[in-house]
Amino acid sequence: MKRYVGIDPSTKCGLVILKDGEVRTALEIKTKVEEDPQRFMDIAAQIRRHILETDIIYIEGFSYGSKGRGVSTQYGIGWLIRVELLKNGYSYTDVPPTSLKKFASGKGNTKKDALVLPIYKRWGFESNSDNIRDAYVLAQIAQSLHEDIELTAFQKEALKKIV
Repeated sequence: MKRYVGIDPSTKCGLVILKDGEVRTALEIKTKVEEDPQRFMDIAAQIRRHILETDIIYIEGFSYGSKGRGVSTQYGIGWLIRVELLKNGYSYTDVPPTSLKKFASGKGNTKKDALVLPIYKRWGFESNSDNIRDAYVLAQIAQSLHEDIELTAFQKEALKKIV
C-alpha cells in the first residue's frame, strides 16, 4: 500500500504519514540547532529520515501574503526541505494554504484554530499542534488524489487548484 506524507514546513515542522487510511506517523519535527541555516538543514534532514522512495509527498505551499520577520525563516525552511527531498530523488506536490483550508473546512480563509473542529468531525483526527493538523490534511489531500475516496463538493473544488 502507498504511504501519503503531509509536511507543514515551519520551525516546528508538522509531519504526518498515512498508510491504509491510518495515521502511521504524526509528529512535530524540532531542532536544538540555533544557528541558521544549519537549523533549517537539521529540520530538512530529520524529515528526510522518515521518507521512503515510494511515498507520495504533499507540502504546504508558501503563504505569499504573509508579513513580518518570520517570513524569511518560513521560506528558508520551506526551500531547504524541498531541496533535501529533490536532492534525494523524491518528488513532491505543493498545496496552496487556501486549498488546504478549503479541503478541511469548506473555506479557504479559515483561521488555523478554527480548523480543529472540522478536522475532528470529518476524520476523527485531533492534535494540539496546528502544524501536525495541517500536515494531516495534506496527507488526506494526497490520499484523495490517488485513491477513490468520496469527497464533498468543496473538497473537489479545493483539489482543482492542486492538480
